[in-house]
Amino acid sequence: MGTTVSDYFVERLYDWGVRRIYGYPGDGINGVMGALNRANGKIRFIQARHEEMAAFMASADAKFSGGLGVCLATSGPGASHLITGLYDARLDHMPVLAIVGQQARTSLGSHYQQELDLTAMFKDVSGAFVQQASAPAQVRHLVDRAIRTAYGERRVATIILPNDLQDEAYSEPAHAHGMVHSGIGYSRPKVVPYQEDLELAAEALNAGRKVAILVGAGALGATDEVIQVAEKLGAGAAKALLGKAVLPDELPWVTGSIGLLGTEPSYKLMTECDTLLMIGSGFPYSEFLPKEGQARGVQIDIKADMLSLRYPMEVSLQGDAAETLRLLLPLLTDKADRSWRRKVEAWREDWEKTLEARAMVAADPINPQRVVFELSPRLPDRAVITCDSGSCANWYARDLKIRRDMLCSLSGGLASMGAAVPYAIAAKFAHPDRPVVALVGDGAMQMNNMAELITVAKYWREWGNGQWICAVFNNEDLNQVTWEQRAMQGDPKFEASQNIPNVPYHRFAESIGLKGIYVDREDAVAAAWEEALMADRPVVIEFKTDPDVPPLPPHIKLEQAKAYAQTLLQGDPDQQGIIKQSAKQVLSRMLPGKAKD
Repeated sequence: MGTTVSDYFVERLYDWGVRRIYGYPGDGINGVMGALNRANGKIRFIQARHEEMAAFMASADAKFSGGLGVCLATSGPGASHLITGLYDARLDHMPVLAIVGQQARTSLGSHYQQELDLTAMFKDVSGAFVQQASAPAQVRHLVDRAIRTAYGERRVATIILPNDLQDEAYSEPAHAHGMVHSGIGYSRPKVVPYQEDLELAAEALNAGRKVAILVGAGALGATDEVIQVAEKLGAGAAKALLGKAVLPDELPWVTGSIGLLGTEPSYKLMTECDTLLMIGSGFPYSEFLPKEGQARGVQIDIKADMLSLRYPMEVSLQGDAAETLRLLLPLLTDKADRSWRRKVEAWREDWEKTLEARAMVAADPINPQRVVFELSPRLPDRAVITCDSGSCANWYARDLKIRRDMLCSLSGGLASMGAAVPYAIAAKFAHPDRPVVALVGDGAMQMNNMAELITVAKYWREWGNGQWICAVFNNEDLNQVTWEQRAMQGDPKFEASQNIPNVPYHRFAESIGLKGIYVDREDAVAAAWEEALMADRPVVIEFKTDPDVPPLPPHIKLEQAKAYAQTLLQGDPDQQGIIKQSAKQVLSRMLPGKAKD
């Protein structure tokens, strides 16, 4: 058999450094699947249970490996299933290549089975590059340009391959009019601002008496530089969710997460600062940043379209975070007055006591905060932590302490449910020697994450070690939305939409050869984590948590208090529990002994 278009396609991907493809087969992509088989393992095909999960895996692989994430699907519904996971990559600026099949070229336009206008369908999520191949000699430059675009623009690129083209004999482009001859390779450029712009930024930062730093995912490679800048300026630093791993939480001036899921010291940091340095963050909620005009602003971001977008910046620096900070550092002067730094550290110290008091408040049966509070000091070095969207993200944001050389992420810009388990699977393929922990709500488990436990069962023996844990917060409630309805809309819990079935997740794990642990007592939480971390295989640890524990915001606004009061006046089906737990949380620092009862 000669070289087909599919054989060439797979070989070209390999030459670009692709070693893993996440996906699901189908007749629309059979030619590529056959070529992968003939390539004898040069590129590993990882079979997800659903194409959406494969796309989430590709997004997470790009996040955790620093390379290109690749996913594959058949035509029609297989292709459309990829979209949500690809939007996760797009909104979090991850380089991902999607490969999708299409019906035969001769059938297009005939209302054929599984014929969708894929170029139009992918145009938004993959607007940087989406092309359908029509001839063998075209495939070379489609692969080269798609991957180079994904890397260079940190975007999603899509290649559509009609199934009849996949099996045609491959031919190189001729030296003729209408033919192009592309090449392999991409090196990321060094992007830094001009000296005069750096000097303007330094002037603003040096003049500040109360400097606040906000870091996001764009600063993940700049930990040392951020620390040096913060030390010079005597600054405090808050972290957007995607930037949680930028700074280790052991630093006393790191105030933790920002926003509705954030901490009280981060809220104070932003409301009292006179200067804001924002590094690699697209944090969307401007109400948690300084009021307009309160602070002088300096922002560093590799993407021009993210500059001066959330807060009107005095100086906007387009550049790589680490490289730009290195150039900025010699221009900064050491702050002699450390009173602001001491104030920030005092806020942080007081907040740690509040967190512990809240986590140790007794609940029925388990306080969800305690689940993450007890995990945090037990996390192994170099652990990777993933989290789903929902109320578990509150405890991930506040109670989980990150140390150096840990990795963590979640669906940030899209904030999609169902990402934690596929993220954790991709983390293990990218770093098979690292321990991996996924924090998941029961809603996300029922939506799609339970099925991906089968993927774990299929592959875990091939990983460097079996340390892979999925922690399920089972409260039989779509809890984050329930609390949003109460605190934002003033509506009581709508049981028809919010209650979900009670499922024995740990037993499902056991039924497919994984280890299952069930915990319904608070005094057993710590020991359960220790048991899971010592297991010889992947673990699903199910915590029966109390849905009435409120995810208190860092600052309760008058409108939220009014909405909550209105909820109680209307009568909530869980009224007694939420009043009791809300009171315990508020009083936990003032009456620690009483609050635990």
